[in-house]
Amino acid sequence: MTSQSFLKRRQLLAVVSSASIVGVAGLSSSKLWSAKSDVLGETDHFYYRLAPTGPYVDSQRGNRAFGFSEGKIFLSEDNCLSWAHSASFPDAEKITFSCLMKNGSILFATRERLFLSIDNLATIDEVVVRNVDGSEYLPHRPKNPDQPGWYFHSLDGVHTWEIDGSEILVWGNYCNVDGGPVPANIYYSIDSGRTVKIAFAFGQNPKFQMAGVERSDFLGNRANPLICRHIHAVSYNPIEKAFYACTGDLERGHGLECHWLRGVYDAKGDHWDWQVLVSVDANSRFKSGGINFVDGLLYWAADANGPKPDAVKYDRGIFRCSPEDLADPGKHTLLFDPKYEVATMIVEDNFIMAGLSDLSSPFATGFLVSPDLGKTWATYDLKELGKRSAYRFHSKNSDGWFRVDLRQEWIKRAEVLFIKPK
Repeated sequence: MTSQSFLKRRQLLAVVSSASIVGVAGLSSSKLWSAKSDVLGETDHFYYRLAPTGPYVDSQRGNRAFGFSEGKIFLSEDNCLSWAHSASFPDAEKITFSCLMKNGSILFATRERLFLSIDNLATIDEVVVRNVDGSEYLPHRPKNPDQPGWYFHSLDGVHTWEIDGSEILVWGNYCNVDGGPVPANIYYSIDSGRTVKIAFAFGQNPKFQMAGVERSDFLGNRANPLICRHIHAVSYNPIEKAFYACTGDLERGHGLECHWLRGVYDAKGDHWDWQVLVSVDANSRFKSGGINFVDGLLYWAADANGPKPDAVKYDRGIFRCSPEDLADPGKHTLLFDPKYEVATMIVEDNFIMAGLSDLSSPFATGFLVSPDLGKTWATYDLKELGKRSAYRFHSKNSDGWFRVDLRQEWIKRAEVLFIKPK
């Protein structure tokens, strides 16, 4: 979507939504939101608004936000009210990932290149990913230069955690849907993005390779028999001091692609120990996303789909269990069955929010929410936003708003939505 068509759409949404905008008695706008918006509404459980006109807001943390528009990148220090810092960046509209670090650094990526700014965009340096042994991990040379693959794009939005007082960044790339074939990897950094390394490299999936290449030139870790299409989510359980990752997608005759992994990082030795917990086909609650941990319990959303007999029900829902019971479905608690695919979810302050796919559900822009950690649930369709899927949920900013990607057909960038629980 071009910048011009994007603005036209926002203006149209403002007109269409005006009849359904609800005033909030007794509260001034400054107490509800900190940035002017085109669309504002509310449900029984949350307020919602589109991002303010201006840069595309790609990530947020505290009162800071990182955004981009054609040829420029931006940094806000007041939750998008203004953009105090900016820099020229010719490939801005190719940005697929960004993360604001605790120390103020900004790590961001285009399709196959990674960049870091440690001084509010005054300078920008390219970061070369490293293998475990310290050697350079370089992107492949695509046959089609316009299809370099998405090396760093993520489906989830929370990527940083603290271990023993130090911040660690860990994320996996949601790839091989658009932009060309690319290896599926989990990345990490323990120095605020100055050094980014491979935490886990999946094997060579014959389905997602450049056309006409020999097996010896396949993308992926040739020493790893475990294959997938892409990574759905990576999350951290502070009680175990362990990371959990889940992948997709189907069984295409080359091996199962849906896995759950558990990884423990040894900071002293800069070493990862990974275990495969589950490997399944697509019609399973283990084809999932939105991994969250609350008080040591594991919460996740099922994205089950794929071929199945008509008489077989899709194994979907929002689930909870103890981490050690993950591989045993008999020990899972089904918190809610939305009947449709749910690939992303966030839990913060006991508020659960998940998004429904615009392709597989009858909703235009569907959300599932629970204000009490799964005891009660509500489903909402924000129809005025059009056919959209909600992904990349970022933690609440300093004004209490979650940031959400709205995507066309789950992958094409469209708008940014902010949601504030009541």
